[in-house]
Amino acid sequence: MYIDGHLDLAFNAVVHKRDLTRSVKAVRADEERTHQELLVTLPELRRAQVGIVFGTLFAIPRTALQYEGDAPPKWKAKLSYATPDEAHALAVDQLERYEQWEEEGRIRILRSQSDLQSHVAAWEGGDRTTGLVVLMEGADPIRTPDELTWWVDRGLRMVGPAWRSTRYAGGTGAPGPLTPAGKDLVRAMIAHGIPLDVSHLSNESFWDAMDLDPQHVLASHSNARAINPGDRQMSDDMIRAVGASGGVVGIVLGDVFLHPDHETQPVALRDVRRHAEHIASLIGWDQVAVGSDFDGGFGVQETPEELSRGADFSKLGKVAPAAARSGFLGGNWLRFLRRVLP
Repeated sequence: MYIDGHLDLAFNAVVHKRDLTRSVKAVRADEERTHQELLVTLPELRRAQVGIVFGTLFAIPRTALQYEGDAPPKWKAKLSYATPDEAHALAVDQLERYEQWEEEGRIRILRSQSDLQSHVAAWEGGDRTTGLVVLMEGADPIRTPDELTWWVDRGLRMVGPAWRSTRYAGGTGAPGPLTPAGKDLVRAMIAHGIPLDVSHLSNESFWDAMDLDPQHVLASHSNARAINPGDRQMSDDMIRAVGASGGVVGIVLGDVFLHPDHETQPVALRDVRRHAEHIASLIGWDQVAVGSDFDGGFGVQETPEELSRGADFSKLGKVAPAAARSGFLGGNWLRFLRRVLP
């Protein structure tokens, strides 16, 4: 059973109106795209033998959108938020889509150790229903730190405070420390045992969060800054800090995150291997995994040339040594979940 540590499934379904209950081939035929061509649907995950995903709740801050004039076009306004209430509503819509898929028997939302144990047993018995752990990417939908309790009761099990900047933290391309509310949110996460996803956190916010001694830490989809410079990737010291916490770093598979010259140079699995090997040299192969972010703003044309659909997931095993392959493709995330789920 393979595990993918980062997929924006509900965002693609709710915001981009992609019917992820259909085959990849069918959705591609309808869209007729020449870029960001779809890689993943629910049937494709089964075909790929991806048995668990970390499925995100992801809302785009309106300040991150490009538009002319004083107000965005209506379609951009609908997919973004300008207030905490709007962010909350967008994330709830996505959570309800996961709940709908669960009611239809298309996925299992894994909320507890019992759920995880039952899911693994069912998978080993031949049931290829995908398990999903709910992860929030960018915490603005949590309108106040006290509201985290409500989200946890609804099944939220991991939180990344930032994407760009949020009310809680500095993020990619938007440096800054944790805000007072951000520190309160991390403290609330610690109290609830909710893992901190450090992907997208700015340098200052990362170290502020680590100073609060979070109980569980992961980087769901992050690569090595030593190979591809920029604040979207993690420095060696950040990687070591995640490793020291017992966390796992998931390699993200967009060309832009893998190679600094991705616009002029072909990107391939050898580039994934460079990042994986570098991170493993710092924290060990048992703390490196996959957080593909397939269809998270990039698709077939923007991923390594060997990957043409989600069912190519197994090809990622080539980047790890034989002894580390099963852990890299899923075992390391599974061990993490066995430690952090309630």
